[in-house]
Amino acid sequence: MVLGELGTRISNALRKLQNATIIDEEVLKECLGEVTKALLQSDVNVNYVKRLRDQVLLQVNVESDAAGTNKRKLIQRAVVGELQSMLESEKKPYQMKKGKINVVMFVGLQGSGKTTTCAKYAYNYLRKGWRVGLVCADTFRAGAFDQLKQNATRIKVPFYGSYTETDPVKIAQEGVEYFRSQNYDLIIVDTSGRHRQEAALFEEMEQVEAAINPDEVIFVMDSSIGQSCYDQALAFKKSVKVGSVIVTKLDGHAKGGGALSAVAATESPIIFIGTGEQFDDFEQFEAKSFIRRLLGLGDIDRLFSVVQEAIPKEKQPELMNKISQGKFSLRDMYEQFQTVLKMGSISQLMSMIPGMNSGLLEKGNEKEGIARIKRFMCMMDSMTDDELDGKSSMVPSRITRVARGSGTSVREVTLLLEEHKRFAKMVGKMGKMSLGKANDMQNFMRNPQQMMRKVQSAIDPKMMKQLGGTQNMMQMMKEMSKMDMSEMMSQLGRGKKKTKR
Repeated sequence: MVLGELGTRISNALRKLQNATIIDEEVLKECLGEVTKALLQSDVNVNYVKRLRDQVLLQVNVESDAAGTNKRKLIQRAVVGELQSMLESEKKPYQMKKGKINVVMFVGLQGSGKTTTCAKYAYNYLRKGWRVGLVCADTFRAGAFDQLKQNATRIKVPFYGSYTETDPVKIAQEGVEYFRSQNYDLIIVDTSGRHRQEAALFEEMEQVEAAINPDEVIFVMDSSIGQSCYDQALAFKKSVKVGSVIVTKLDGHAKGGGALSAVAATESPIIFIGTGEQFDDFEQFEAKSFIRRLLGLGDIDRLFSVVQEAIPKEKQPELMNKISQGKFSLRDMYEQFQTVLKMGSISQLMSMIPGMNSGLLEKGNEKEGIARIKRFMCMMDSMTDDELDGKSSMVPSRITRVARGSGTSVREVTLLLEEHKRFAKMVGKMGKMSLGKANDMQNFMRNPQQMMRKVQSAIDPKMMKQLGGTQNMMQMMKEMSKMDMSEMMSQLGRGKKKTKR
């Protein structure tokens, strides 16, 4: 993700503050110079960059004279805050409600990824248990209905469209009425796009909007065109009631920063961003979380929220009970692998850990990691129930049988068993720390070196390196120490959101 390069450059600029002996005006201006250069190279509008720089200088100058002020943290907080405000909108998006019929209309120029985004949007709600229907009201582009039909089939969502009808208004109206009669929770209407803004496109959108009366109109924006997104978004907003925006193609374009800042200028909130070609390369957008993760500051709250959503509620109490007892079988490991694959992009999950930004995991490595997980699962599919539950020990003859049954080698099965031992050991440590020793986080704050030695003994060195090393783990544990761990884990087990203190 090219935006990961932006995050790396800004976080490197802020990190230099830690190495400076004295934080004076020269050091501050040098840091801000690197930050502004990174933003400009990511195609962020020069006016926004100048305003960010001026606001940071103003905040630091006003607050730096206060007694006991940590200038390093003050500068970091000011930069993060200004980046966040650049991407935030005061306008709130439409709140979707399950059990109520929600009609959403998608608009945008041809080539922006609108039809694919409709499928991603549908898939996002489908995984949450919603009944979703897709309507193809794009009669302008040849093959539009075929594309929507293929996408809908792949994600197993019903669709409505026609090869013969040429009136998009009639198709939209009939499709919405059909899914309404079936009491679907979410009805998504894909409309026509053009290669450029023109009167015929806007007139057609207005007619479709009047016919179906959508609860929400979503403008799909191609991030690769950068700052010119601003004029696009304004033109669409003047024609139809654009309530929110989805930015696509943020996985490979340096102009993504310009697109994000341009959307914020239209006062329409960004609700999702597209980060790849797969249906789960689709991330809910929240400015604070996005900026923190971009800069490698992590988002522990979001991480636990994603994990909680991925684990079925009926499984949560059993899992928490096993963790508390330090038990972790091969079957448990299999189920956790399934959970990881459900969560979507591994790189997005890793970016929620402090010290890991979105540029640290390349696409190739992510695909390789997913392939390895699936290979492990294939080996476990060749095991008996007793082997999975730990009732039968994995002697050499059994290892050979599993290797033959899964089409793998004895060495690979042995590697799986070694990984399971490491996982089981780590789960045992986690259980003791989170449920058996409520004061461990306080002990960490008092004696972090001693606590880190315990953590290091439980984590494989390669995994420690992937997590950013000892220093990053210490920062992560400091973040977690702000939470009541025993309360958090028990509430997670009940399927509830944790309470902040």
